[in-house]
Amino acid sequence: MNDSPTTAQPERRSRTSGIDRALQIFDHLQKVEQATTAYEIARAVGAPLSTIYAIIDDLVEKDLLNRDGNGLIWLGPRLYHYGLTYARNLDLLGAATQEMHELARLSGETVQVCGRDQDMMVVLAMEDGSGHFNVSSRVGSRSPLNWTASGRLLVGHLPKAELLAIFERSARVSPTGRADTDPTTLADHAHEALARGISIQAGESDFAVACIAAPVLDASGACLATMSIVVPEAKVHQKNPDLIDLVKSSARRVESRLGWNR
Repeated sequence: MNDSPTTAQPERRSRTSGIDRALQIFDHLQKVEQATTAYEIARAVGAPLSTIYAIIDDLVEKDLLNRDGNGLIWLGPRLYHYGLTYARNLDLLGAATQEMHELARLSGETVQVCGRDQDMMVVLAMEDGSGHFNVSSRVGSRSPLNWTASGRLLVGHLPKAELLAIFERSARVSPTGRADTDPTTLADHAHEALARGISIQAGESDFAVACIAAPVLDASGACLATMSIVVPEAKVHQKNPDLIDLVKSSARRVESRLGWNR
């Protein structure tokens, strides 16, 4: 019989760490996409104002946050430099950006490279078309997955149960009211779009605006990014040039550059 005392396990701290609070601040600023007050940040993240003030002061001193003359808080320049370094060393974004330029040249339309950030689609890179068609979304813009052609592709490789959970918590009514919000329908559409290798949405997030997207799949078949063309709704099925064929070919070339062709 072993009479040695059992070593007590340290209790896990329930208090939110300073790093977690800093991430909450960054996440909130990314979500609202505008400078805001420390009070609004504290209220949004559910933290004591004194705690948020102390963390903000420290992050401002380190150039991770910026405070303007009115006391409004925004992301700092140090984060931008980190982002540039990350982007330079990200093979996927580099390969997709090269193809983005070529696709914009061939199509004459606005081209975006899109990725997933948890329950949102985010524009990772973008090149404007040669025409006068204006696109409201820019690099860094985020949209609910159910609003966009790219959003459905980016989760289309996941099991249905996981898709249902994602869409149940994240599906939102779009500005036009035309984006589907039913989790089962969205899950089915996501699987079907990935199987076809193309996803098209027209007028779901913006009136008279359409998006044609193709998935960039890694060697396991997971969709890590999309190549997409944003056009007036009337141009979706044009044949000269054939935009659907162009965007599918572009996505395949990204895969080839990265050695992901299956």
